[in-house]
Amino acid sequence: MCACARTAPRGLAKVCPGGRGAPAPPPPQPGDAAAARRAMPPARGAARRGLAAQLPPLLLPLLLPLLLPPPPAAAAADAKARSCGEVRQAYSAKGFSLASVPYQEIAGEHLRICPQEYTCCTSEMEDKLSQQSKLEFENLVEETSHFVRTTFVSRHKKFDEFFRELLENAEKSLNDMFVRTYGMLYMQNSEVFQDLFAELKRYYTGGNVNLEEMLNDFWARLLERMFQLINPQYHFTEDYLECVSKYTDQLKPFGDVPRKLKVQVTRAFIAARTFVQGLTVGREVANRVSKVSPTPGCIRALMKMLYCPYCRGLPTVKPCNNYCLNVMKGCLANQADLDTEWNLFIDAMLLVAERLEGPFNIESVMDPIDVKISEAIMNMQENSMQVSAKVFQGCGQPKPAPALRSSRSVPENFNTRFRPYNPEERPTTAAGTSLDRLVTDIKEKLKLSKKFWSTLPYTICKDERMTAGLSNEEDCWNGHTKARYLPEIMNDGLTNQINNPEVDVDITRPDTFIRQQIMALRVMTNKLKNAYNGNDVNFQDTSDETSGSGSGSGCTDDICPTEFDFVTTEAPPVDSDRREVEASATQPSRSLPTLLVIFIILVLQRQWR
Repeated sequence: MCACARTAPRGLAKVCPGGRGAPAPPPPQPGDAAAARRAMPPARGAARRGLAAQLPPLLLPLLLPLLLPPPPAAAAADAKARSCGEVRQAYSAKGFSLASVPYQEIAGEHLRICPQEYTCCTSEMEDKLSQQSKLEFENLVEETSHFVRTTFVSRHKKFDEFFRELLENAEKSLNDMFVRTYGMLYMQNSEVFQDLFAELKRYYTGGNVNLEEMLNDFWARLLERMFQLINPQYHFTEDYLECVSKYTDQLKPFGDVPRKLKVQVTRAFIAARTFVQGLTVGREVANRVSKVSPTPGCIRALMKMLYCPYCRGLPTVKPCNNYCLNVMKGCLANQADLDTEWNLFIDAMLLVAERLEGPFNIESVMDPIDVKISEAIMNMQENSMQVSAKVFQGCGQPKPAPALRSSRSVPENFNTRFRPYNPEERPTTAAGTSLDRLVTDIKEKLKLSKKFWSTLPYTICKDERMTAGLSNEEDCWNGHTKARYLPEIMNDGLTNQINNPEVDVDITRPDTFIRQQIMALRVMTNKLKNAYNGNDVNFQDTSDETSGSGSGSGCTDDICPTEFDFVTTEAPPVDSDRREVEASATQPSRSLPTLLVIFIILVLQRQWR
């Protein structure tokens, strides 16, 4: 027996190949293939099998995987999946430190949002990426709403500058023309006209001014001043002049100019002021709503959508488009609820814009206002004798003025007239632009902003930085792995998110901040509808959340029912002529038949008794 046979462990063959005592293999015979193979040197696999045969049985299960390597392609793929090299590179590109990023995948039991499988994310990474997803979402919403916000900001600035400059130019034009025409007489009484423009500016900027009353006061004050100028031989007390002003409507000393101008100024200023207020409200709502504050449920969904691919070792894989839509519809559910009132608001703005282009065009009212007032003054001059006689009859004969004043005659005081109106002398309005151009521009922008809040999720998810796009429905992140996203897309609005598979949304708790913006739009929409009809509106109670159902376009100029309790200052209709003289003249004729009937009834009652 050979030495190796004597020392061999139990269970192994006690022979020494080629040693003494071992039977020699038979020589191969010609044509014996099996024998030829036996004579050949052992193959590599046979050598390993021989090595395995020499190992103890307890070590075989442990060493067998090492002795049997996997196929080369599978081994390479497994090594690549375990590497976190791409994740480290993408994570560093976000500006984060690589100190906490593993080089190889680790067990993911510590993850709170992403799938708890082998991962490239530590707890610290998941927290940082969660905050990063929140920040990117907030910035993306603000960036996407940039167009709407700048539309209202820039157009409000342009319209406000235009209207203010229009008023300044109109006042300057009147002042220059009256100084040339009346000289010292105008300058001594210029505060009457200055106060008119000051009140118009105060109304436009939101002051509590009743346009009709203010214009009535202007004509009454102008009548007092002119009455003294055309009657310099008399001395008038304050009480007497107050009596004179009461005859403004009855005597119509200025002709029909005050009535027409009141209609034009009232409606034009109501429309202009309300339109600019609408631009202000649209600007404020867009600015406020675009600054979102995502809920904890939304932040979890954003992290899962945007950065769980990092944790799975797939940093270049973008979310599926439909997956993105469900996340955005859940995160922006309250914003979508703004859309209905927003669209009504835009429609009302477009209606008032049409008025500004047509009968309520403030530019066509203010440009020739100096000429219209001059026409009224000439009417007063022409009718000065009849006006004075009627005032003397109603208010009494005034006392003669001192001798110095009585020697001055009417022509010496007030005998000049305006020269013909020359349009070339008028200052240019607001940086050379016109109201028509401004309105045309804003109407185009307003139409583009309709349905903005309900389409916001679609706009965001179309961004190539956000999703893989509609063409890569198979090669995208679905929240769990790289595959097609199967759940259905939710409808818009808060109540439709009850079954949102991606975002936990409490549909019983609407966002109070968004509801405040909805109420602001509702109030402004009704002001715009009334402005469209020439009515100024002061809201007594803005807590009512019911909105009017009509757009306002089907109402007549002076009869348009609303569903709000408003205090309205109604502009007089263009074709009306409310004459107190006629009213006072017809009133007795109506009362006499009534008194006669009462008298007959009393006589008959006495006879029956």
